[in-house]
Amino acid sequence: MDATTLPDRPFTLADLADLGLTRKRLRTRIEHGHVRRVLRGVFVSASVEDDIELRAAALALAVAPGHVIVDRAAAWLHGVDTYSRTETELGAPIETCALRGRHPSHRPGADGRTRDLSAADIMTIAGLRVTTPERTALDLACHLRRREAYAAVCMLARVHGLSPGLLAAMLPRYAGRRGVVQARELVGLMDPRFESEREAWVFLAIHDAGLPHPEPQVWVDRDGVPTYRLDLAYPAHHVYVEYDGADAHDRKPGQRERDERRRAWLRAQGWTVIVIKLGDFTGAALDAWLRQLREALREATYSTRRW
Repeated sequence: MDATTLPDRPFTLADLADLGLTRKRLRTRIEHGHVRRVLRGVFVSASVEDDIELRAAALALAVAPGHVIVDRAAAWLHGVDTYSRTETELGAPIETCALRGRHPSHRPGADGRTRDLSAADIMTIAGLRVTTPERTALDLACHLRRREAYAAVCMLARVHGLSPGLLAAMLPRYAGRRGVVQARELVGLMDPRFESEREAWVFLAIHDAGLPHPEPQVWVDRDGVPTYRLDLAYPAHHVYVEYDGADAHDRKPGQRERDERRRAWLRAQGWTVIVIKLGDFTGAALDAWLRQLREALREATYSTRRW
């Protein structure tokens, strides 16, 4: 059986016999890139595009009837992927909950729990019950690690038009819940203009360092034409902070060359360009670029005052 005969829908281990596959042959297909894990225990042909319909179909195979999809699984269904690379490669966990008075799911691959949810907290997508984007954002703001929580809130706000006022109005219901203090802080800082989770991480690191907040998505003119859109910038100081996502470069031929041309042009115009990579969010690497940013802002402020 070759990859072209795989179904164009998700399938589980229980379907292997009907598909003419064994577990060993499934592992081989995964290793060769013909099949990918969508969730724990749920697979799909690598040729099938990842979209909301696929995600809903995959979840439908793993969610017990009557249960509600919550947390990272809910964010995933809402178009925001908060899973780590390892979780994605091994099959992301499926987080569901039973309402009070019902038993949590014990299905393989499902992370079952119970939770108090009101009717306003739940919506239906492709026949699946899932927490709303705003409820999902607040749940993740409470229990994910701080920077991952902040990124999740910002990305859900971006995709679904959530406002700080909307989320703040819901927070009183979370009084006394573990993580609510973190959620209050992150809602106050949320910004839907970030285009990636890592941009949100960079912003949060700058905030935590006590530095002025940069402005997201700043356009810079070249010969009077808006040409370059900068991730995080201080236009008055000509300082630009950019997250360099290697994965994005791998997906877009020529992107690295375009990035280098943009950075070179900005430097020639007097901009300080600070490029941050994935490994730069902790330890000495974090301290180094924050020190560079602090010095660049200090020098720009001094030069402005001098003139």
